[in-house]
Amino acid sequence: MNYSAMIKLALSMALFGSIGFFTRQTGIEAIELVFVRCICATVFLGGLWLLTKRYKTEKWEKQELLRTVLCGVFLVLNWVFLFKAFEEMAISVAISIYNIAPIFVLLFGALFLKEYLSIGAIIATASCFFGSVLIVGFDELGSIDAVLNSGFVWAFLSACFYALTMITSKTIQHLSSYALTFIQTTVGIVMLAPFCDFTVFSGLTTSNWTYILATGFIHTGFVYYLFFDSVRSLSTIVVSVLVFVDPLVAIVLDVLILSFRPDMWQLFGMALIFGGIVYTMYEPMRSRKTA
Repeated sequence: MNYSAMIKLALSMALFGSIGFFTRQTGIEAIELVFVRCICATVFLGGLWLLTKRYKTEKWEKQELLRTVLCGVFLVLNWVFLFKAFEEMAISVAISIYNIAPIFVLLFGALFLKEYLSIGAIIATASCFFGSVLIVGFDELGSIDAVLNSGFVWAFLSACFYALTMITSKTIQHLSSYALTFIQTTVGIVMLAPFCDFTVFSGLTTSNWTYILATGFIHTGFVYYLFFDSVRSLSTIVVSVLVFVDPLVAIVLDVLILSFRPDMWQLFGMALIFGGIVYTMYEPMRSRKTA
């Protein structure tokens, strides 16, 4: 057991779990925040890429580079939609919906890659969807306007694009983690610059800037460094367990600091979502063991 790698991955997930709280303190909206985040991450991870001299051993392939750029587009949209969801709904609710991404990976695989979808996976999908409805609330989803104003669509889209990011990244085999992330965050800078309202940065306080830079350098640069430096040294089952540190920290901070108080139906909805996710991750492992 690689305890050093486990600690790094757990720390990266714990830090990422606090991103919703930090986002609320930045004083800027999703597009501008993701733009700054991409700049910070590009500087941080680009510097590590140069210091480790991994750029000298990169294997550049045209098709893989194009897939990396596409993956970068998906990643940036995932961040923008997640931060938009944080603006409209409780962090616990948004992060619960966001974490149904593995279910979308399963569905996209069945739809586009003709992969087999078991009865258990279908039940897990239905469980996650019904859980999402419960934690947002039937009243909030009673009309199209209510749905659009609830943040549900943003959280749902963030999960979709997170799943697309995961699927696309699996096709990238030769680039190092540093090169992959450097390209993705550079794509984010180019992609978001035309849509940024740069006037929002003029009235920010020192506290705002502290949270903004922390979101960029800590939650993106440092977290990605810890994640990539640890995940390849751990088994799939250990990674699958430790990623739940992220939503756990997010929910705890939301309850303790931001005074979120889930009702009985929301708690039941969260249980349905995470139950479905756990089943989705462990069913393939169980199948391999019994094969």
